Amino acid sequence: MKNICLYFQVHQPFRLKRYRFFDVGKDHYYYDDYLNKHILKKVANRCYLPTNELLYSLLTEFNGQFKVSFSLTGIFLDQLELYAPEVIESFKKLAGTGHVEFLSETYSHSLASLGSPEEFVAQVNLHKRKIESLFGLTPVVFRNTELIYSDSIGEQVSKMGYKAMLTEGAKHVLGWKSSNFLYHNVIDPRLKVLLRNYKLSDDIAWRFSNHSWSEWPLKSETYHHWLKGTPANEDFVNLFMDYETFGEHQPVESGIHQFLENLVRLIIKDPITGFALPSEIADSHQSVGPLSVPYPSSWADEERDLSAWLGNEMQKEAFKKLNSLRNLVMQANDPDLSRDWRYLQASDHFYYMSTKFFTDQSVHNYFNPYNSPYDAFINYMNILSDFIIRLEKKAKRIVYKGIPIEELSGDSLNDAIAEYEGILKVLRQKKGAVKKVAGSKPIVLSTPTAPKSKTLKKEKN
Repeated sequence: MKNICLYFQVHQPFRLKRYRFFDVGKDHYYYDDYLNKHILKKVANRCYLPTNELLYSLLTEFNGQFKVSFSLTGIFLDQLELYAPEVIESFKKLAGTGHVEFLSETYSHSLASLGSPEEFVAQVNLHKRKIESLFGLTPVVFRNTELIYSDSIGEQVSKMGYKAMLTEGAKHVLGWKSSNFLYHNVIDPRLKVLLRNYKLSDDIAWRFSNHSWSEWPLKSETYHHWLKGTPANEDFVNLFMDYETFGEHQPVESGIHQFLENLVRLIIKDPITGFALPSEIADSHQSVGPLSVPYPSSWADEERDLSAWLGNEMQKEAFKKLNSLRNLVMQANDPDLSRDWRYLQASDHFYYMSTKFFTDQSVHNYFNPYNSPYDAFINYMNILSDFIIRLEKKAKRIVYKGIPIEELSGDSLNDAIAEYEGILKVLRQKKGAVKKVAGSKPIVLSTPTAPKSKTLKKEKN
């Protein structure tokens, strides 16, 4: 039997409000509540609720023959709790059928796997606990943000105890190989790797309602024929896509829901085809060999690399600055700062700064609240500047001429040491200058003042 592995990514970021330079230090709330609620409610009504209801009816009708998997980001679930708790209840109904698998990922849909191993592990564990608390299920398969994968990232995921991981079946990774086989991590063979069949996935996710496409309008019978037409020795096909495909990317009026229902029925009716979950494929199939991915790949754009998020200097600068703050966030141990830290890590913020155009422009413009990538960068850095001010106050960070002391070196470090020693000397003199005279009030002697040319600033809590 040729099994179809159907997986959906579900994510919405907390979009940031317009934040001016003059707001820095004054306004500590960063989110566009109206826009976030508006978009979430719109997509919930067009996609999440009707598609969940359709899947629930199919799952109960076919009772084990139909299976589907999801990964729901932590910040998406946070938004549902705020604006659309009924969607969480609909996902709980799906979980209750026993034929839905929830995958792990980073809580914030972040690029933590590229920045900090410690933060990566922390976010994955935080997300796992969220899934367990809401749905009573413990994920055993991992899906990284935007299907980002490399040999070293896979090794980290295996060490966290996951049996399998999803990624993109990119041409530059596979070469002549097929995505319709199971592979394993080249460093740690215990981790199985499932690859997305991007051609068949994108036929639904991006081309379904494109009137200029040679296959439009796509019929479920035609698509089922394509699935059956893959080579006989290929036992499964991995169809991975955004859940927003069903009603949002592909509008309700396109007939996308009817297509999905008819396709499921055709696959189950045909004795040659069926459905399987990612964990089932990892358990039931042997790896055909190692998959070598020395440099990170993803499912984004034509290049299938990291250029959508870290392809220009603005993105790299914002990402570097954000990641440099982790130790301070841990030191501050403040719930509000930790929340903002997580939300600011969402990969969407860096995606909005992308200067890639032409073939991928329409994708980058989707749900983008900014007029240009430069507006996105300036807005983000203004917010990050305010966040740093709050963080330094809470963590009692010492700053010398605007530079954190742990980042000082060379002459700047020597100057800071000399000035700090000068201040200590003044303080010691001041302490010794107050002498008590028997039977009288203390006599306060005059004391030298600290040098005025340089100052060592310490933010007060």
